[in-house]
Amino acid sequence: MDPTQEYGITASNAFFYYRDLEGVTDFYTRTLGLRVVADYGFAKILQVASTSFLTLVDGTSGMHSPDEPKSVALALVTDQLDGWYAYLQEQGVTFRYGFDPVPGRPHDGFVVLDPEGYYLEFERFNEHPENERFLPLLALLPTLTAAPDQDTSVPPGLGFKATILWLYYRDTDAIRGFYARTLGLAEVVDQGWAWIHAASPSGFLGPVDETRGMHDWTEQKAVTVSFLTDNLEGWFEHLRRTGAMELRHEAIQPDEEGRFRAFVGYDPEGYYLEFDTFLPHPLNGRLLRALER
Repeated sequence: MDPTQEYGITASNAFFYYRDLEGVTDFYTRTLGLRVVADYGFAKILQVASTSFLTLVDGTSGMHSPDEPKSVALALVTDQLDGWYAYLQEQGVTFRYGFDPVPGRPHDGFVVLDPEGYYLEFERFNEHPENERFLPLLALLPTLTAAPDQDTSVPPGLGFKATILWLYYRDTDAIRGFYARTLGLAEVVDQGWAWIHAASPSGFLGPVDETRGMHDWTEQKAVTVSFLTDNLEGWFEHLRRTGAMELRHEAIQPDEEGRFRAFVGYDPEGYYLEFDTFLPHPLNGRLLRALER
């Protein structure tokens, strides 16, 4: 049984944790043009691509602290790499790695830091044998741009097709097996020391060998990986019954405000994995429309 096919994942999400929530929200909405699709006050859900989301969390209210190591990088996949590079240079953002495209490489990109130090990798995947399973998936995806009425400095037309959440591991063979077998996430790219698994149509997870990646392995990690699903009970019972993932609680946790239901577990090297179902609620209207529900 393939768990993803059996129980379904409608979208993927990542939670990042901040000291200045309003400041980073301004960066992501004005400088990058992302859309706020749910605002809970202490947390703001942004849509990055068609089924890819990023949740910005007040570090005093979430499961992680902004002081924990930021052992994660978010790749923003785009066909408009040159345009993004020129624009972000004008915006004065902090670059971690510059743009140096080389003909024949499977992918090109550059890395910037968000206002509190999370790595954002702007990345383009090129025609190359390494990408033969990945490029057909990307070809099906639209580029999501800023809403026409949004207050942003992003030039019209610039946007993103997909995201890859790069996560850093010691035992990459074991973690690839966990994501492929326990969660049923198909592996679509093998780079030899980094891999890409499909979590949702536009949301991907990328296990990375920590000895070669941009981050080292750390025990604490200031990120939560989230999967949105319409079959929360199915996923919970599957993971509880098989014992393949340690669960944080013995039951699905309801939100006191009636906005969502969720449960959290841990992958084999300690990343928090959260499964969510968002409910009809006044604060969820834009999110549910983005999910086409």
